[in-house]
Amino acid sequence: MDGLEKIEDLRSNIEKAFIGKPDVIKMVLVALFSGGHILIEDVPGVGKTTLAKALARSTDAAFRRVQFTPDLLPSDILGVSIYSEKTSEFVFKPGPVFTNVLLADEINRTTPRTQSALLEAMNDFQVSIDGKTHQLPRPFIVLATQNPYEFEGTYPLPESQLDRFLMRISVGYPDADGEKAVLASQRIGNPLDELEPVITDEEVATIQRRVRDVRVDESLIDYILSITNATRASDRVEVGVSPRGSLFYRRAAQALAFIENRDYVIPDDVKRLASPLLGHRIILRSAGSRSRDRAERVIEEILDLVPVPV
Repeated sequence: MDGLEKIEDLRSNIEKAFIGKPDVIKMVLVALFSGGHILIEDVPGVGKTTLAKALARSTDAAFRRVQFTPDLLPSDILGVSIYSEKTSEFVFKPGPVFTNVLLADEINRTTPRTQSALLEAMNDFQVSIDGKTHQLPRPFIVLATQNPYEFEGTYPLPESQLDRFLMRISVGYPDADGEKAVLASQRIGNPLDELEPVITDEEVATIQRRVRDVRVDESLIDYILSITNATRASDRVEVGVSPRGSLFYRRAAQALAFIENRDYVIPDDVKRLASPLLGHRIILRSAGSRSRDRAERVIEEILDLVPVPV
């Protein structure tokens, strides 16, 4: 299919700097080409920021990084209107959100007020300030990082914010061979510094449009809905997957099928995406309801119960 060569170029380019985690790269590409955003949750030092930077530098697109801190204000992200004495009018100065790839580093270190400044941008690809609506560049993707184990000075993301992320993934530690390759790659310098763009923002937008043409059989639509409805009916789940989650689920399955050179979705696409796509959208009844591992185990158990279409 048209676009596959560009996708392979992009994957290979990212892997020059982010080594040994092909499945993680594939999930990021699913988010990019389905028009979604991604939350990368893991311990420090495993390459979360490197992955985001590698994606940004591999695309011929604008990139901005925002280090989220407790004193960060919404206007620091969105922009602000400044009075101009020359024109006697207020002039809007765009903030870093007006970009193609936004790295929201340690997003849970800023206050809920500032976190919520991203809601409209992530959902509607626009920003409303002082009664005026400003469209964001397209494509637009937010890659947010957070450390799930360091809670002092952090603000857990509210459910409304989590629901805007297409998926939540973790990077994990590399195996011995992967870590050795990382050390070897940085013997002289950082491979990030050598990355050149291999795909334009127009080509990304074209692939995003083509992804929506990937066929999803009616039986697979029913399969997706059976899984999301099962999260709402489960006696272990307080809050199940929203209709927005079902919509994102279908789009992500289409993107995964396209990346794997198919113009149709198969049940394995749906099963493969279940945990990263649904785990952060449910709230468990038990203590520790924000535990990623517990939530994803519940999703896997639901998958085992829902019949697979044949």
